[in-house]
Amino acid sequence: MAIFEVDKLSLHYLTRFGQKIHAVTDVSFNMEQGEILGIAGESGCGKSTLVNGLMGLFIPPLYPTSGDVRVGGESLMNRTPEDVRANILSRKVSMIPQGAFNALNPTRKVKDIAADVMAAHIKGVDKKQIYERLKERFDLFGMDTNKVLNSHPIQLTAGERQRSVIGISTLLNPQMVIADEPTSALDVTTQKVVIKMIFDLLEKGIFSTMIFITHELPLLRHVANNIAIMYAGEIVEKGAAEQVVFDPRHPYTKALMGAMLSAEPGQKQRKPTAIEGAPPNLANPITGCRFAERCPQAKPECKRNKQEIRIVGDRQVRCDYAE
Repeated sequence: MAIFEVDKLSLHYLTRFGQKIHAVTDVSFNMEQGEILGIAGESGCGKSTLVNGLMGLFIPPLYPTSGDVRVGGESLMNRTPEDVRANILSRKVSMIPQGAFNALNPTRKVKDIAADVMAAHIKGVDKKQIYERLKERFDLFGMDTNKVLNSHPIQLTAGERQRSVIGISTLLNPQMVIADEPTSALDVTTQKVVIKMIFDLLEKGIFSTMIFITHELPLLRHVANNIAIMYAGEIVEKGAAEQVVFDPRHPYTKALMGAMLSAEPGQKQRKPTAIEGAPPNLANPITGCRFAERCPQAKPECKRNKQEIRIVGDRQVRCDYAE
């Protein structure tokens, strides 16, 4: 049975003039126990909006259009914000935010920030029990636990802050963890430490499945089992990580890989090539392929015909002409 299920999820923003901006359209995927799914795409493709939808966080002006999200068979849709915060966030689905420094209250010590999370979800727990749980969990992270827990965020290094955020986000052993570019502000050495920590938590059963979101598509080969590529609110390709990185099928995935510096074998000497043009304006109706205006392989019918997900080999591709 799938741990995490997303079924034709579509999300939109509602402007003050009543106009709908369809930011995420028809996203579907299932995740099994122990799976890490990487999601990549350029800025504005809908990744952050999708994260909110996957957590059941529909805060105006964001609204669900259609579809469903289920964790362990339980739907996250049609719930009140209070219900989501009390019973879903941190317990079933948790997020590791991109900016660790911004995610931590600068006026409070790490142990007090973490204690607030536990106290909000576990009724009747006392401070002694909380701090024992914190020390036990933070001892897993290879840091000076007493120093970190008794420090304010400004007193920690970037790596310590990021690991602290990961520790706080996983305190209640959620089934699903969504990591929103958790290594983007870190140097390469610290990135390696953080990624190893994430794998250790998964192996220890602290959480069951994970979505790892990043701009760095080559990085996902070392992190994820499968990769989904987003463009203009849609998933345009999904498959095994090695295949998507080394043998992309959708024209956008090919262009995205070509636009990145990569240390992967056979690609070190390649010069990156920019993707010409800009993504479509999602405030306007789109009838054909959303990448057609920028695609070097586009045919006249691409701009007229909506592209549906189809199976090409052993992966999903949203292109009628992908081979």
